Amino acid sequence: MSLKEQVYSVLLVSCSESFNTAIAGMFPTSQYQPVRIATSVSEAKRYIATRDFDFVIINSPLPDESGTRFAIDCCRSQTTVVLILVKNDVHSEVHDKVAEHGVFTLPKPTSRTTMIQGLNWMSSARERLRKLEQKTLSIDKRMEEIRIINRAKFLLISKLKMTEPDAHHYLERSAMNNCISKKEAAQNIIKMYS
Repeated sequence: MSLKEQVYSVLLVSCSESFNTAIAGMFPTSQYQPVRIATSVSEAKRYIATRDFDFVIINSPLPDESGTRFAIDCCRSQTTVVLILVKNDVHSEVHDKVAEHGVFTLPKPTSRTTMIQGLNWMSSARERLRKLEQKTLSIDKRMEEIRIINRAKFLLISKLKMTEPDAHHYLERSAMNNCISKKEAAQNIIKMYS
């Protein structure tokens, strides 16, 4: 799927109405929805408590804090890509503080072109995270399958006094003879002997 076809949820954290209006035009609903606006970190935390966002864009400073701690905390979710815009005179200092956590930074003022490029970088990063999520789910699924198979082997060893290789072969034969996966064969054994 092309990045242009992907839809991203956005939380914009900014107390500047002019910034919010200017950036809202960069979020066509075909690619960005929902787009929520929070005017403070505390309001943004309430939004994040109710749902995950693909992108969090922070226009620093905010009324209740600078936003750097919040940016770092958002990156801990491992599914959210964060961009913080900070004044040019503190940009390098903030960048040094947040970059190691995966937070993107841009100095203010910034151009529309630079902001669009930033959104493109965020899209690329989000897709990379999405692939890592899928790989992690695949590994978790495989680990669960191994646990079920090992539990079934243990039951065969303890209840039927089989050796580990015999239990393994029994599971494989059972799966093959019944045209089912080894996991399903293991689940059947667990039901039978538990």
